[in-house]
Amino acid sequence: MNDFLQFLGEPIAQRSLWACAVIGFSNGFVSALVVLRRSSLQIGTISCALLPGIALAILLFGFMQWSILIGAVIAGLMVGLGSLFISRTGKADHDTALSILHTTAFALGYIILIRLGLQQKVDDWLFGNIMSMSNTDLRVAWATGAVAVLSITILYRPLLIYLFDPRAATAMGIPTRAFSYGIFTLIILVLVSSLQAVGAFLTLGLMVAPAATMRLLSDRASHMFWGGGLIGCGGSVLAFFLSYPLGWHPGATIIVVLGCIFLLAWLFSPKCGLLCHRR
Repeated sequence: MNDFLQFLGEPIAQRSLWACAVIGFSNGFVSALVVLRRSSLQIGTISCALLPGIALAILLFGFMQWSILIGAVIAGLMVGLGSLFISRTGKADHDTALSILHTTAFALGYIILIRLGLQQKVDDWLFGNIMSMSNTDLRVAWATGAVAVLSITILYRPLLIYLFDPRAATAMGIPTRAFSYGIFTLIILVLVSSLQAVGAFLTLGLMVAPAATMRLLSDRASHMFWGGGLIGCGGSVLAFFLSYPLGWHPGATIIVVLGCIFLLAWLFSPKCGLLCHRR
């Protein structure tokens, strides 16, 4: 216990704790978009597509933090928006285009990183290493989360109309195509800001579980956004305090805790689970 209290006094621990709170809330808030659009698997594939952007950034500019972040954003946008564009041509559906682009991009990124002799570093990008986050990483995560929350809050009403009834949104003059590309862009930015904390493979859980949990407890969309943010923040902070004494990987612990919260919500939800069966 004394070791843990001493650890909490270290700057790296305090920075990691703040990262858990900020990244947990922003991902939990934005997760409502993913759940309402029913695009969880699509977002999971995009998160893995960030790897080639990182690889190319290192190949061209070396280990520069800004270039790695920009490279990951560009890769995510190219795969996410590119698949959306291909699907709109009518030649292939969105899932097919996304699957092909993301696996090709991931394979290319992996080949580049292995050729550069960075196989050990690959684990940090795939599974995260929140303890290695710098002050710059934390500021980027905070700024990205602030932009996401403000954008969704300002465009809340037309956004809900688009999410629940795209045809009605088009009839009302809402730019549905711009909303579609904008949502993908916002999600990708939040994914990139979380990459250092939970990695490309685990970020899907952080981006889906909070809002999915709230959907079991409430039908109101506003509860999914703000409640999802609070669950993401609280679950991530709790995971931080559990990971050190248990000796678990912090990023993986975050996903395990959020998964357990989801299961508890399912078991005792008024919509399903044990309470439903008892009635």
